[in-house]
Amino acid sequence: MSRTPPTVFIVDDDADVRRALARLLSAARYNTRSFGSAVEFLEHHDPSVPGCLLLDLAMPDRSGLEVQSALAEEDCHRPIVFLSGHGSIAESVVAMRAGAINFLTKPVDNEELLAALEEALRLDEEQRRATSLKEIVQERIATLTPREREVLAHVVEGRMNKQIAGDLGTVLKTIKVHRARVMHKMRVRSLAQLVKLISASGVVLERQKRGPEPVAELPFNAALEPKDGRRSLGHGAAHW
Repeated sequence: MSRTPPTVFIVDDDADVRRALARLLSAARYNTRSFGSAVEFLEHHDPSVPGCLLLDLAMPDRSGLEVQSALAEEDCHRPIVFLSGHGSIAESVVAMRAGAINFLTKPVDNEELLAALEEALRLDEEQRRATSLKEIVQERIATLTPREREVLAHVVEGRMNKQIAGDLGTVLKTIKVHRARVMHKMRVRSLAQLVKLISASGVVLERQKRGPEPVAELPFNAALEPKDGRRSLGHGAAHW
């Protein structure tokens, strides 16, 4: 399956600006899609398409900051390069704090723009690769039994088989079997690969905390209970 090429989404209410940007980026061999309003972009936006957003700050329907906020609410973290005709410092600070890659003023320097977009596309690729890896690891963990997940959490923490057996209240041989199954289902050949896979995916494994085993109560022998309700102690031995 071929990878979908990244797209630079251009959102600007000025048609001349959109055409100029599209020509520049096409000449630099970028795929582009242009939108004349924030509403149009949000209605047709597909988060699954790789790429970045070249976004005008001031638009009549919704501002660029509102578009940024709308994407965040949908848990879409597409990298954004802002373009502004006036370069408000306050607005640029808000945009950057919300995760914008860059904030450029019009007329924008071509080399500066291309460098900003290259950074945005690189970040988008890294984010998608990380998300894909996390989903793969989560799918593999989902195939584990509850006890195998417990063993996985212990193994990733660096605990030895004997320690895990003690923590889980089972025998060493059982832990070895669980560990082998974990390695097989997680599709790794070594402990180092397993630890690296979990760490790179960002998946957090929560090991169940086991409290002390409850003390078993011996059954009470009613026949030894004195008729007056007092427990009898004969020769220093309690009759229970």
